[in-house]
Amino acid sequence: MITIVIAEDQRMLLGALASLLDLEDDMKVVGRASNGEEAIALVKQHKPDICIMDIEMPLKSGLEAAEEMRGACKVIILTTFARAGYFERAIKAGVSGYLLKDSPSEELASSIRSVMSGRKVYASELMDEAYGGGSDNPLTEREKEVLELVADGKNTREIANELFLTTGTVRNYISVILDKLGVSNRIEAITRFKEKGWFK
Repeated sequence: MITIVIAEDQRMLLGALASLLDLEDDMKVVGRASNGEEAIALVKQHKPDICIMDIEMPLKSGLEAAEEMRGACKVIILTTFARAGYFERAIKAGVSGYLLKDSPSEELASSIRSVMSGRKVYASELMDEAYGGGSDNPLTEREKEVLELVADGKNTREIANELFLTTGTVRNYISVILDKLGVSNRIEAITRFKEKGWFK
């Protein structure tokens, strides 16, 4: 019997997923969580084979929870978001599967069995985006570093001090970043970068 914990903050979907999986002869849902912290607690308590998790949840996101429960059980991310940045982070966190919510329901059960047999299961849309260069992050590592410091609320001088650059160089970096992201100010740059799931 494959034991499963499901973490999903939309209650109706959580109930539907649990009912669906309980219909499978070889699966049993042993815990339901509505946020990342509950998911971690339930995994510790029940020691399931698999935890199926949404990404955007209160208290702790599915990605943060996956990073924390690494090694405790196999994790399948089930999300609406086909974002390359999220996918890359999920891979780094060692997740065994990354599926989209609009996949057919029978695909979920067969993916769970595949993951149990040691395979990795990733939605094909993500593979196209991650490896087809569809919406790759246009920023260099250094530009990304600058934008992350901007997002942390640091001003030009603080960024210059932290990265051992002149303030003029930092300003140049920022104008290149705005240009590459096609936005007109720092706030929009941060928002665009977050939307794409590119922040670490």
